[in-house]
Amino acid sequence: MPFATLRKRPSEKPLPSGSGGVTSNHTLIALLDRVDRHPGQVALRTRSYELLGPAAGSRVVDVGCGAGLAVAEMAALGAEPIGLDVDAQMIEVARSRHPGLEFRRADARDLPFGDGELTGYRADKVYHALDDPARATAEAWRVLAPGGRIVLVGQDWDTFVIDSDDPALTRVMVHARAEAVPSPHAARRHRNLLLDAGFADVTAEVRTGVFTDGSFLPIATGLAEGAYAAGAVTRRQADDWIAEQLGRARRGRLFLAVPMFLAAARRP
Repeated sequence: MPFATLRKRPSEKPLPSGSGGVTSNHTLIALLDRVDRHPGQVALRTRSYELLGPAAGSRVVDVGCGAGLAVAEMAALGAEPIGLDVDAQMIEVARSRHPGLEFRRADARDLPFGDGELTGYRADKVYHALDDPARATAEAWRVLAPGGRIVLVGQDWDTFVIDSDDPALTRVMVHARAEAVPSPHAARRHRNLLLDAGFADVTAEVRTGVFTDGSFLPIATGLAEGAYAAGAVTRRQADDWIAEQLGRARRGRLFLAVPMFLAAARRP
């Protein structure tokens, strides 16, 4: 199942990468590409399109589009998608990879569309990066036409499950990393955010991603770096924990699970 806490998203201010250890957009994009190819991530994107229902010719927006993969996939389904991202380099990459498709730099709080202009709105792993997710939901309501569909996808930053020799320390690190995120519990609030904004026919579901491949080690070890940066653990604690995870990866014993929450609704 999917996991992409690393992607930069439309927010009030730029955020450090979700891994805590990715130091350049080049490295970030390479890791995102690997995550996007994971079978679970493919399944989650497919499910989000099913919930969105992008009909032929429908004008839909993908907020936080990153390198533009979802925009290209929705275009292949017949929709007329527009990709938005706050990160200028992500937009450049998306445009270079998917010429002929539309990408713009924009913030989730201030969408470049008129009232009721769109028939679909998708935000994948975006709302945790916003100080005020409700403002983004209100903006989604504004740009959607009556009958338009909205789909929100995201992870709860306090529900990472990582096997380790020190569960107590792992809990401290997960919680500390969550506290560094503007809205770490936004995903568990997706349903209520949609209800509060006035959306109808709201549904919610969860799918859990399980990762045992050592190539995803930066996701796990990045949590330790984030916890150290937050001052929750010492450098020695972080290094020892990372060394343990490296050992697990070499022995094929890495285990990381992340619940992914999807909520969908209709604008009356």
